[in-house]
Amino acid sequence: MLIAVVQAQDIENAHNSLEQAGLVAERLPSVGGFLGRRNATLLIVLPKNRHQEAVDILTSTCRQRVEYIAVPLESAPLPLPTPTPITIGGATVFGLDIEHFEEF
Repeated sequence: MLIAVVQAQDIENAHNSLEQAGLVAERLPSVGGFLGRRNATLLIVLPKNRHQEAVDILTSTCRQRVEYIAVPLESAPLPLPTPTPITIGGATVFGLDIEHFEEF
């Protein structure tokens, strides 16, 4: 099982690409990171021999981008914000081995 946290800008493309490859991915809305940006968590259940295929799809559909946030200057007499570049996006992927599961 893979758990992938994907930025909101990339979620539609990533989810559709996984489904086109025949991989089942359940989508859960989430918010996180130090900027509190919207994202989604994908739960992808697949055989171990297809893990790399799923990671390759996520690598090609989820990209990092540079955005600017306003950070106040520390030594300025007035609180003048300075645009500071930060890198956001991409995907964070966790791999889990499932030893047992039950369906009801």
